Amino acid sequence: MHADLARFDVAIGGGGSVGLALACGLADALGEGVRIALLDRAPLDGAARADPRASNVSAASKRLLEALGVWATIAAEAQPVNRIDITDSRLGDAIRPILLSYDNTLPEREPASYIVENERLRQALLTAAAQRGGVALLGGAAVEAFAADAHGVHIDRHGEGLRASLLIGADGRDSRLRQIAGIQITRWRYPQTGIVTSVGHSRPHDGRALQHFLPSGPFAILPLRHNRSAITWTEDALAAPRLLALEEQLFRAELARRFDYRLGEITEVGARASWPLDMHLARALIADRFALLGDAARLVHPIAGQGLNLGLRDVAALIEVVVDAARLGLDIGAQPVLERYQRWRRLDSVLSAATYDGLNRLFSNDWMALRTARDFGLAVVDRLPALKQFFVAEAAGVSGEVPKLLRGELP
Repeated sequence: MHADLARFDVAIGGGGSVGLALACGLADALGEGVRIALLDRAPLDGAARADPRASNVSAASKRLLEALGVWATIAAEAQPVNRIDITDSRLGDAIRPILLSYDNTLPEREPASYIVENERLRQALLTAAAQRGGVALLGGAAVEAFAADAHGVHIDRHGEGLRASLLIGADGRDSRLRQIAGIQITRWRYPQTGIVTSVGHSRPHDGRALQHFLPSGPFAILPLRHNRSAITWTEDALAAPRLLALEEQLFRAELARRFDYRLGEITEVGARASWPLDMHLARALIADRFALLGDAARLVHPIAGQGLNLGLRDVAALIEVVVDAARLGLDIGAQPVLERYQRWRRLDSVLSAATYDGLNRLFSNDWMALRTARDFGLAVVDRLPALKQFFVAEAAGVSGEVPKLLRGELP
């Protein structure tokens, strides 16, 4: 019936870093003869996309990228975060005392996280995927429909069809594949806008990240290579359009009002981008021969910068589940296989979303009683080295039972 269709073992919808990492990992773990289709509505021709964002890459995510042979190509431009400082103040305060400061390294002196520009990482993963013979890069057409049956899933993309045993939705926050699968989401919107840019500054950052908690939301200064920093700025949704419309000198002045005096003067400002902030959780991570991962599965507040790391945790878990099934000769798209993935990742999704939502609600306000309580709490944590080390290990993604790829091993 479908003899004329291109056939694949796995089809992945979404050509971002998470989808590309999944394609590379599956190709390596399943070995010779595997056929993987990477589908994206945009061309996958290697052209760089305009993306001023940077991501926090945890130590566990770094190990995954090392196992895929990707880390070596970006290591020179990945900035280790050696220390993290936290303040809690109003915008007009002349002094912003550091309430919590901690060493962001693991016991073996490995940095717990790195800051990497998003497009640099995606380009490295795209190159790696193109070098794997089992991966077909099929860009330039959107998936319009798909339907599963007992033997596979039929995928229609702009008049062309293909078959796969399993389809993965890694197509981001507004996932079209999630909608086609009929998976509902629980969603709530914040009265906030996310603004990102990058800056050069006159003094070195020494690998130190700073999180200013301001009443409108967190303002994070994340170190980049070459004496630059990435800015992740959460602003009141009503004020954001005015700020974004400012010409460069006035926009720089607004940045300077929120900046860290220890970094000196702002010497340059990069491209800026923005988006409305919301959060969602998929009510299921799987459907018939279909699984969700990354931002398609859950979107969390950027307060902790963990979106990419959560997506790569999905990648590592799904690869391990699929590989285990393949080695037993099982159908990799069968429901029991996908249910194992869902059990593995659902709790982390819910806990992460709730935690980052709670932190944003706790700190993005100017209630005096709450400010006093939270500042006291930060001061207490600052005096408990063991607790700080626990938080660092959790953020690094190395505590507890983690998938093999996050330990740097192919399953």
